[in-house]
Amino acid sequence: MSEKVNILIKNGLIFDGTGSEPFEADIGIKKDRIAFIKKKTDVFADRVIEARGLAVTPGFIDTHAHSDFTILADPRAEGKVSQGVTTEINGNCGLSAAPLFGEVMKRREEDLNDLGIKERWSEFKEYFEILGNRKPALNFMTLAGHGNIRACIMGYEYRTPDENDLIKMQALLRKTIEDGATGLSTGLIYPPGLYSTTEELIELCRILKQTGKYSHFSDNDNLTSGYIYTSHIRSEGDRLLESIEEVINIGKEAGVKVHISHIKTGGEKNWHKIDAVISLIEEARDRGIKITCDRYPYVAASTDLDTILPFWVYEGGKEREMERLRNTEVKERIKKEIEYKYPDKGYWNKIYIAAVDSESRKWMEGKSIAEIAHRKDSDHVDMLINILIEEKLRVSAIFYSMSEDNLKRFLMLPYVMIGTDSSARCASGPTRKGKPHPRGFGSFPIFLGRYVRDGSLMNLSEAVKKITMIPAKTFGIDKRGIITEGAFADIVVFDHERITDRATFDDPYLKPKGIHYVIINGLTVLWEGELTGIRPGRILSHKDRGGLSDEQTDYRDYK
Repeated sequence: MSEKVNILIKNGLIFDGTGSEPFEADIGIKKDRIAFIKKKTDVFADRVIEARGLAVTPGFIDTHAHSDFTILADPRAEGKVSQGVTTEINGNCGLSAAPLFGEVMKRREEDLNDLGIKERWSEFKEYFEILGNRKPALNFMTLAGHGNIRACIMGYEYRTPDENDLIKMQALLRKTIEDGATGLSTGLIYPPGLYSTTEELIELCRILKQTGKYSHFSDNDNLTSGYIYTSHIRSEGDRLLESIEEVINIGKEAGVKVHISHIKTGGEKNWHKIDAVISLIEEARDRGIKITCDRYPYVAASTDLDTILPFWVYEGGKEREMERLRNTEVKERIKKEIEYKYPDKGYWNKIYIAAVDSESRKWMEGKSIAEIAHRKDSDHVDMLINILIEEKLRVSAIFYSMSEDNLKRFLMLPYVMIGTDSSARCASGPTRKGKPHPRGFGSFPIFLGRYVRDGSLMNLSEAVKKITMIPAKTFGIDKRGIITEGAFADIVVFDHERITDRATFDDPYLKPKGIHYVIINGLTVLWEGELTGIRPGRILSHKDRGGLSDEQTDYRDYK
């Protein structure tokens, strides 16, 4: 009697994630695992995928996601699944789903209400239970946000922690790691992260070293398993080199591996720094410091509009920030500092409003500050401040500031992975809002299509390794990111000759073309290019890299 499997992928060209040459074979999937990889098979399968002429790869790992709350609001995660993402690393840039109490909870209330999230929690244990009940479509892993930890203990005060503060932050970080976070992230341009000192971050990262270690991969390519420190560094422009040096120093002094989020050379006057950036990183790697990076394949960034303001304006939280913007004298000081920092009027042509809350200003979405100011017959900086006041700071924006040539150089580096820097959104429902960055629907297809196939930046085997095995090794994800017998069945089947991103800045919710099948934990989330509605994702933590057991999944429900 022949062997029986749930899914048989026949005749595909397998790129196994290791960077090795591809090979043709059949893959049998039984429950949530890869049961076999054979040249020719005689098995009975509930479902058969004919993959002749198609690439078969491990599921893509999004190394930089912000789905902490949107995945609760809409667990379908269409934008990620449709581009082949099977696992996300969340909790980036100092902001995570937990810990969530005190000043941090107050700051998040409005976001949770806007997304229709009724539950409240303070610890990751509670959050994971809520998320598990939602049944997310993809696998979820998270870092602990330094911004959460600091603000829970110290609020949004601009000061150095005293000994008692530091002890409390260390204890809270230790608790989040014990609950399942895979490391610590910082957002050093956002409050309260920007108030931290290097010494504070080193002392917190020592907790990552002390709390425990896990290991399942060899230390090849200067990577290793273990808790990780990731950072949206203090400056991606004028003080870029100093900021990278700080990350390297933290890794050296704390003895942990470090990771630079969305590495870039921001602002044309800083584009020339790329040689120095690469030299700093590679010299550190040569000295044994384990440092990696991620990057989205676009030359426009996206974040909160108020990041343009001088950093002192944020101190004390959003209410104090609003008070300063409304105060005539303080507003003049703010305006002078912004005009001094950004003297070129053309700067305002490169900043576009992505999303606002109020219906009366929806017309601003997709338009530049310069265009809006012209329409309102207003000064650029006055217009910026007025928008922030009217929208109560709840404005996201797109910033065009990067070099295409530098982007290509970063993408080619073997230690730079792909991260969308985006939350999981859907084309309908509570997470469809405004005109967000198209990276949420297009990052992996644009990388594989425009840059790998059309731009020949690297061969497909290297590209697949960059978005599968290397992220799995970097973030300590066991039995994923690779096609081998016994690994979890997270698999993408796509046409490399036709894979194309379709999402644009005008229409960022368009799904890509060329991806035919996405399998997560042995179940088909995308079948013949269409979402199935099945949501088999798992919560991955350092305690159980595979996630919840297959007993919690009904494998009869895959048709």
